[in-house]
Amino acid sequence: MGNIDVLDEGRGSEESTIVNGRDANQATFIIGKMETGRSFMKDGWYYDVWDGQVYCHKVEEVLFRKTTKYQEVLIFKSKNSGKLLVLDGDVQCAEKDEFGYQEMIAHVPMACHPNPKKVLIVGGGDGGVIRELSKHPEVEQITLCEIDEEVIRACKEFMPSMAKGFSSSKLTVHIGDGFQFVKQHQQAFDLIINDIPDRTGANDLTSQIYSREYFGLLKAALKPNGMFISQEPSVWNDLKCVHTVMEMCSEFFSVVDYNMCMIPSFPDMQGFVMCSLDRNTNFREPLRKLDASDLKYYNSGIHRASFAVPEFARKELQGVYKL
Repeated sequence: MGNIDVLDEGRGSEESTIVNGRDANQATFIIGKMETGRSFMKDGWYYDVWDGQVYCHKVEEVLFRKTTKYQEVLIFKSKNSGKLLVLDGDVQCAEKDEFGYQEMIAHVPMACHPNPKKVLIVGGGDGGVIRELSKHPEVEQITLCEIDEEVIRACKEFMPSMAKGFSSSKLTVHIGDGFQFVKQHQQAFDLIINDIPDRTGANDLTSQIYSREYFGLLKAALKPNGMFISQEPSVWNDLKCVHTVMEMCSEFFSVVDYNMCMIPSFPDMQGFVMCSLDRNTNFREPLRKLDASDLKYYNSGIHRASFAVPEFARKELQGVYKL
């Protein structure tokens, strides 16, 4: 791994509570600052609370719990989905199916960019996107900007199948605010991947990231034919949010598109907004076929199919698509 550069000392004081190897049946606590409710663990179950609904995971063991300077980090072992990473009550990934998310957010834009050499990941402290980008020989440099170093440390210890991405010789890690990092770079990257919690569970960490100013900074940080992809809600859960993000992106990018995939450990489908400064970009048709020997989810068929959305969503988004 490359050098770790601390860009920002952080906000506020650090309060830590670390729980290792705790009996799940004895663990009861509330976690998260989500606008839609508070997720919690009780009687051996983790309740992933969304607006008007709850998605549950049977907990076998609490592996790690810590309140950092920025958020509450939780890792637990579940009965059906392996280990789960939870940030401020928002499930980020599960061992059972994390590859679906990581492969889609990395390989769809990579398959559509003619020459992606330098890639920036904003967030992504679990290391999964790094792992996937490292499979592309044409990538020369991967830069990760993660605000919370504790996420990286916890995932290296408890979720090594994802965190092995940090061993990449192409990687440079910056610990600091993604908004400020993007602001400091001009025409530096071929591809920028936004791998942070979506606005459904947005907190102080992510509020700036979902702003018109940020999308303008992204455009400036990209090379002339650069691309940007951001994980977003599905059209089933928050169509209004998807519309808003695409509308803001359409002010700065020549092509704006949207696709989805199914991740069983999430309460809903996972959406992505994809943008390009090159008006000739067609995200719906990959430029090249990827080597499938080291893939578990992505293929060219999945790539094309992911852009098919329900008719109600297509009608709602038709004014903000730029194809």
